[in-house]
Amino acid sequence: MNALEQLSNFVSRYMAVFVVVIAGVALFQPWTFLWSVPWITILLGIVMFGMGMTLRFADFKLVLQRPRDVFIGTVAQFGIMPFLAWVLAQAFSLPPELAAGVILVGTCPGGTSSNVMTYLARGDVALSVSMTMASTILAPIMTPLLTLWLAGQWIDIPAGKMMISIAQVVIAPILLGLVINHFFERPVQKAVKVLPLISVTAIVLIVGGVVSANASRIIETGALIMVVVMCHNLFGYTLGFLVAKALHMDMAKVKAVSIEVGMQNSGLATSLALLHFGAAAAIPGALFSVWHNISGSLAANYLSSRMKKTD
Repeated sequence: MNALEQLSNFVSRYMAVFVVVIAGVALFQPWTFLWSVPWITILLGIVMFGMGMTLRFADFKLVLQRPRDVFIGTVAQFGIMPFLAWVLAQAFSLPPELAAGVILVGTCPGGTSSNVMTYLARGDVALSVSMTMASTILAPIMTPLLTLWLAGQWIDIPAGKMMISIAQVVIAPILLGLVINHFFERPVQKAVKVLPLISVTAIVLIVGGVVSANASRIIETGALIMVVVMCHNLFGYTLGFLVAKALHMDMAKVKAVSIEVGMQNSGLATSLALLHFGAAAAIPGALFSVWHNISGSLAANYLSSRMKKTD
């Protein structure tokens, strides 16, 4: 068990490296990960189940105890990233499926890796977790409706089917993990130590599958989409930071909001794109998965070393 824990810690620490390496292999040797494409939705469910096993019912009290902070962060999440995605899709004149994919990334809830990055940045981890929980709970409604509104001009959006998909691959696994943790807390706490190994493995397989399925398209348009993805992510960090600062939140909270807004649940975007829009629409989500792990680490290091935790 100790060996597995050490391996889990190692894989978690160097997750960005593994994601980049797997993406590179899948891009130039697509056959290596094509087998994982049919399993992408199940793999995302495994990641969400792992997230649920790290939660307790008491954690949801944080949302109620800090309503103003969570409200500000969640409004920033669903206000900044979707519209920023729409602006970028317009500005770069993206093809319909790619435009829909970028907007889908923007309308998804915050990613779970944002909690780790907030911790590394010496930010308010409790606020980051609360924001992730709040945006994830709202995702079955907000993600389809915002996607319908902003991407409907490019592609047909099956909002009702998207709501069901999100409930199946996100909400249900999280609730299952939460319930199991509640009734079997002692064995679950032992298992949680190796969960990062399982989650990172699932994430890199998702990235590998999407990249392999779209290798030729990525080689053709990858540079353009990568620029869009980078702008989306970096502007998200910046605008989240500025909004929180303008509302006089202390620096620990500002860091949490900035990172939470900038880092999306790109695995969910990838899965939804494959289910409802086609393989090409999943490219932005896959590239976001690669990039935001790199940028998140860099942002956490910068915020940790250059800024004090409180004003």
